[in-house]
Amino acid sequence: MTYRIAVVCLGNICRSPMAHVVLEKKLEEAGVDDVEIVSSGTGGWHTGDPMDPRAADRLTQAGYDASRHVARKFTTDWYAENDLLLAMDESNYADMAELAPTVADTERLRMFRSFDPQATEQDIEVPDPWFGGEEGFVEVLAMIERTSDALVAEIPALIASRQS
Repeated sequence: MTYRIAVVCLGNICRSPMAHVVLEKKLEEAGVDDVEIVSSGTGGWHTGDPMDPRAADRLTQAGYDASRHVARKFTTDWYAENDLLLAMDESNYADMAELAPTVADTERLRMFRSFDPQATEQDIEVPDPWFGGEEGFVEVLAMIERTSDALVAEIPALIASRQS
């Protein structure tokens, strides 16, 4: 049975698609084939659009394939379709929690950086690089790669907890 992880940001053109691409590659490199990654945004104004060119360029320069992304909007249905839902920032988390069908469903909702070994309670968000320059995308990619490495290491425990 496939374990499904959703990564969610605001518009689904920068942070969550970057995390989607990185997580897929890291899982492949680790030989994990029973996990599927999807991404979306809490806002729908970019639905159907490709990834932000700056995010795609940063991923491509780092050796990732950023060519397949199409932005989607997060809906209540994502709770039925995914085992773990990861928000990029507190605002995304609140929007996702509001759409949870039940209080119990929110137990599968976490902050993406809750897996980051360098995150603290005061620094748990993935900052939105959309309004900034290239350095924001560099910082976000490093954060996503580090967090993805830690998340991939936790996959066996996450799958086991779903089955218990």
